[in-house]
Parts: sequence; C-alpha cells; structure tokens
Amino acid sequence: MQMRPSKVLRKLRNNETVTCTKINLSDPRVAEVAAMCGFDCLWLDMEHVPTDWQTVENQIRAAKNYDVDVMVRVAKGPYSDYTQPLEADAAGIMIPHLMSTKEAKEIVHWTRFHPLGRRPVDGGNADGKYCMVDFNEYIKEANAERFVIVQIEDPEPLDELQEIAQVEGIDMLFFGPGDFSQGIGTPGQWDNPKIAEARKRIADVCRKNNKFAGTVGGAGNFQELVDMGYQFISVGADVIALSIYYKDIISKIGNCTSMTSKTVYQGK
Repeated sequence: MQMRPSKVLRKLRNNETVTCTKINLSDPRVAEVAAMCGFDCLWLDMEHVPTDWQTVENQIRAAKNYDVDVMVRVAKGPYSDYTQPLEADAAGIMIPHLMSTKEAKEIVHWTRFHPLGRRPVDGGNADGKYCMVDFNEYIKEANAERFVIVQIEDPEPLDELQEIAQVEGIDMLFFGPGDFSQGIGTPGQWDNPKIAEARKRIADVCRKNNKFAGTVGGAGNFQELVDMGYQFISVGADVIALSIYYKDIISKIGNCTSMTSKTVYQGK
C-alpha cells in the first residue's frame, strides 16, 4: 500500500501551473464545494483561523474525494504543529514569515524524514494509511510526495534569499505581498515598486535554484505571474466569495424592498 501522491507536485514537476484558493471557514462542506469547482489545491489556515485539527482532517478528507491537494499554513511554533497537518494527510505545509537560512534548515530538520531531516515517525495516521504503508516506504514517499513551502513576506530574508533557495528539502518560496507591504512601511500600497521588485526577484531566484515559486494573485494578473515564473498561484478565498455574492444580491433587491415598503405604507 502506498501514500496518496500529490497532485500539486505532479503538476509542478510537469511544468504546469497550479491553482489554489484559500479556505477560512471551518465547515468541511466549504472545502468540498471548492474542490468540486476544479482547483488543484486548497489552502487551509492555522496561522490566523481558529480551526481545530480534527476539522482540518475532515476538510482534507473532503478535498481528497475529488483528488484535490490541501496545503495547511501552520502557525509558527513547535515541531508538532508542523507535522500534524502532514499526518492528517495534507499534501503540504506552508510556514509563514521565514526570516533566515538557519530557520529554513530547522524547518527541514523537523518536517523531512531521513536522510534530509529527523521528522518524528509515526505512520499510524491518515498519511501512512494507519500503519498500512511499510515503514521505510512511508519515509521515502513522504519525502517525495509532500511539499514544504516557506513564506517570504518580510524584507529581512531578502538578504539571504539565494542561500534560502539552496536549502534542500524546501520545495517552494511563496511571496506574501500583504505583510511585505507592512514590512517596508507602506501597508496596503500595492503600487510600491519594492513589492514588484521583490516579487520578480523571488521568481528569478527560485528558477535559478530549481525551486518552485508561489504567490497570491487574481484573474487580472494571473497570466502576468505565470509569465514571471510563478507556478503556484492562490486566487480568492471563501469569505470573499460569499461577501461578493451576498452584496450582489442585496444590491439587486435593495430597490425592490424599498419600493415594496413604500407601496405598503402608501396603501395604509
């Protein structure tokens, strides 16, 4: 018996573009709907969202029904917070706010098995098919079919970007423009040239060091990001989709409700 192979890694290794979307809501049915719509990967967030591990496991299970990978952005903390999503069969994890080469190496130490690291071995969870995957095959397949992403979302690690990209066991550098805009002192000012420079630089460094480049984007700049070298692009989020949908409904029925109320009042 084997571990489930990663759809994301398969597409990336074939030089294809991977589509992802962010899931903030905890109901597994939200993850299932997004998976049914055709994304390659769902991004679950444990850094900002108060979702528990059992819920995460159920969301991963819902996505796997449609051969969709799940990436969990972990909170920075103890090694167990990094390994639990993998044991729940997330295809990958993303560690926020990477600040140095030293930290990148520590992440590999705790998230990769021998010979790359010293991730504690269990195998008795969903990823190891509850001990039905052979011990050594489990170690080998987990290293090959699970991805580790580090976020570059601060200006400080740019000084070590080349060295970070050379760390074996890190698959992808993911540019986060939101916190980066804060770090350079212009929060939310997306036209700051430093953001564009960092975005391009990260893509270039990834290409030169055989790493994948990831970031957030939208329909308007999706092709531009692909042309720049980004293969993993996260577009949209469940909470944004809902707010757009509900606002659209209210804008369309608002006049109708006002007219109805006026008509009723005049009728009295």
